[in-house]
Amino acid sequence: MEIGRVIDANLNRLREGIRVIEDTLRYFHNDKTLSSLCKTLRHKLKSSASLNLLDYRDIQGDVAKQSSKDELLRENLNALVMANFKRTQESARVLEEYAKLAPHLGDTHTFKQIRYELYDIEKQYFQAYCNSAL
Repeated sequence: MEIGRVIDANLNRLREGIRVIEDTLRYFHNDKTLSSLCKTLRHKLKSSASLNLLDYRDIQGDVAKQSSKDELLRENLNALVMANFKRTQESARVLEEYAKLAPHLGDTHTFKQIRYELYDIEKQYFQAYCNSAL
C-alpha cells in the first residue's frame, strides 16, 4: 500500500528532523525549554502513528533515495537548523493529508498540531539565536 510507504517515510523524516533541531538546541545553545518542546513533539509521534508501518517500508524500491547536492553541505548552523525546520514542517503536512486517507495509520489532528508547534518553535529559535531579522 503506497499510503503506508508515504506515512512511514514522512514519519522517519519528521522524527529525524526534530531530533536534529532538538540536539542543536540542547548541545549548541543549552536551551532546556525549546529542546524539551522538541522532545515532547517526538514523543507525540509515537502515539499518533501505527506500529505496523515497518511492513510498508521499501528502501530498495525507493526511486528517490539519493541526496541532492544542496543536502550534502550546509553553510552554517542556522542553515542546517532552517533546513530541518522546513523538512519537519513539510513532513508533518504530508502526514496530516495522507492520514485523512488512512486514519488507521496516523492521526491527522496530531500531525496538524505538531506542524503548528514547529512553526512556533522555529520562530522562537530564530528570534533567540539569529542576529538578523527573518
